[in-house]
Amino acid sequence: MNIFKNIATVLALSSLFVIGANADDELVKKGEKIFMTNTKGNCLACHAANGKAIDGPGNMGPKLQFLALWPEEALYDKVFDPSTSNPITAMPAFGRNGWLSPDEIKAVVAYLKTIN
Repeated sequence: MNIFKNIATVLALSSLFVIGANADDELVKKGEKIFMTNTKGNCLACHAANGKAIDGPGNMGPKLQFLALWPEEALYDKVFDPSTSNPITAMPAFGRNGWLSPDEIKAVVAYLKTIN
């Protein structure tokens, strides 16, 4: 009987991971859209990432790479108000200025964490 209980527990937990992965995938897709959209984040106007660029400057800001190594909180803070870590930055404060909501910034961070 314990074997069946353990199997049921494993199956239940594995389904939670699948649900979590799907939710994460949706968040990453939302973040990528904000990252790419010129009416929202428009990050590609200044940053190259994952080999993607748009017509335009694209190299004014640093190339975004290895962001999976950054803590999520640090990435969130950088998007929310980059002047807290660099007072002379040219990067806009997307959160402080209200251009992106906290949920939109979380989605962008989820996408940034996928950038190699």
